[in-house]
Amino acid sequence: MLAKNYLDIDSHPLFGEIRRLLEETNMIPADVAENLMPKSEEQDANTCLKNLVEALMESKEKARKKAEEEARLKEEKEKEEQCAKEKVGEDATTRSTTKGVKENGFIH
Repeated sequence: MLAKNYLDIDSHPLFGEIRRLLEETNMIPADVAENLMPKSEEQDANTCLKNLVEALMESKEKARKKAEEEARLKEEKEKEEQCAKEKVGEDATTRSTTKGVKENGFIH
């Protein structure tokens, strides 16, 4: 629909790839339209569609990197929480062991 409005074309060999990339990304229609609009008289429909494909691939890559970073941060947080739980358990064991020690060094 946007290609028809901005480029006056109904079909193009890149439509299939663009459709696939649109399904894999969260690019909003305004960004799609911005990439479809010719920036100069020299830009034809093919150039504009290639620009859109490039923008969609960049968006997909950014989303992939963001997801990887979020997963890494989540894993770090879980490790920190696990270490904190283990430390609490060690402290409790140490306290209970030293609590029962009498002056003569025997544990009761």
